[in-house]
Amino acid sequence: QWQLVESGGGLVRAGGSLRLSCEASRHIFTSSVMGWFRQTPGKEREFVAAISWSGAYTSYIDDVKGRSTISRDNAKNTVYLQMNSLKPEDTAVYYCVARVATRNTIVVVPVDYWGQGTQVNVSS
Repeated sequence: QWQLVESGGGLVRAGGSLRLSCEASRHIFTSSVMGWFRQTPGKEREFVAAISWSGAYTSYIDDVKGRSTISRDNAKNTVYLQMNSLKPEDTAVYYCVARVATRNTIVVVPVDYWGQGTQVNVSS
């Protein structure tokens, strides 16, 4: 049974938007830094964004900075990744991740939990 369940992937045209969601088990969500990774065929998984358990701190890779926003709703045990101005290069499987943290950190590695992934396809 997956502890992290993603949704919201799909097919969108370049320039469009998608919002990915990830619902986590409560015992994980309330004590974890949450984040997103992505992977394309033949490449390593790469970090995309992270958010501290309080939501006060966020981090992004340069490629998505300014186009994406990570947020969390602690009442719903859900983390979101709003992606705008999507490019074909954003096509990937997006994975929700969690790292149990003892303090309000933004560091999401090493990852303790992975979701099963959701496919995002951006057409040109």
